[in-house]
Amino acid sequence: MIILKSMKEKMIMDRKKYVVEETNKDLRLDIYIASLNLDISRSLAQKKIKNKEILVNGKEVKESYKLKANDEVEIIINNPKETTLKGQDIPLDIVYEDSDILVINKEKGMVVHPGNGNKEGTLVNAILNYCKGSLSGIGGEIRPGIVHRLDKDTSGLIIVAKNDKAHINLSEQIKNRKITKIYTALVRGNFPDNKATINMPIARSLEDRKKMAVRKDGKEAITHVEVEKRYNNYTLLKVKIDTGRTHQIRVHLAKIGYPIVGDEVYSNGKNEFGVHGQMLHSTILEFNHPITNKKIHLEAKLPKYFEDILKYLDNQN
Repeated sequence: MIILKSMKEKMIMDRKKYVVEETNKDLRLDIYIASLNLDISRSLAQKKIKNKEILVNGKEVKESYKLKANDEVEIIINNPKETTLKGQDIPLDIVYEDSDILVINKEKGMVVHPGNGNKEGTLVNAILNYCKGSLSGIGGEIRPGIVHRLDKDTSGLIIVAKNDKAHINLSEQIKNRKITKIYTALVRGNFPDNKATINMPIARSLEDRKKMAVRKDGKEAITHVEVEKRYNNYTLLKVKIDTGRTHQIRVHLAKIGYPIVGDEVYSNGKNEFGVHGQMLHSTILEFNHPITNKKIHLEAKLPKYFEDILKYLDNQN
């Protein structure tokens, strides 16, 4: 959790110690940590073990370490830290909000979190100002509350976690492919099949480190495509992703010869509409509420410029 104050970052460390009981002997360390009701999932426990934030008898061990009776397990808890990031009064299109999560319809051109050359004007700056209280701090100081991300020029739905418990649960849902993400994309060319699945691994490009590419040694990436409407030389697609690799939809569609209109990285960017940045919109999100487990279904309508272009294409047809 990150407390929003404009002052130098300050990390407060707290250490919790547990003595392993006979009933828990032979249990894997990461499973044991996840069972302690500390809002630490197994995957987060593994991360903390690798970061030397969990010790057994004062020593570093692997997550697969089998516990022995009377082992002393020490866990470093990162308490709330103050952040130097500044909130900014930037309008937000809020689609859903409660005490645990915030879902925003991000506009095209907005960067999600600060980075090199983008210290202000980001979604994080906006939510810091809007929330006024606290956000999940699992993503670190520059990504408070950010569970997943959208590219700068990809518009649409994005989830923000207001507390660590919600963040951990949502991260687990993403990892286990329990969150449905559906996008709308306008691509160049007449897509031949009504439905298709693209299963091509993605990794950092060897030619340009700023780009991603389909590579045999990459991570699994699965994209499902369904045609919504065909126009002269363009196709409107509904796209569902099983995995969330960087630039996944853009890379996959460009690779098979149907680049997204306006994409200046994975196509030549030329289009008769003068659009800069990919015409890709996160339209639908479905997930279980991280605290209540209630099914959430949210939709965000297309941006006006997107709708205007589709109307133009309809008239051409």
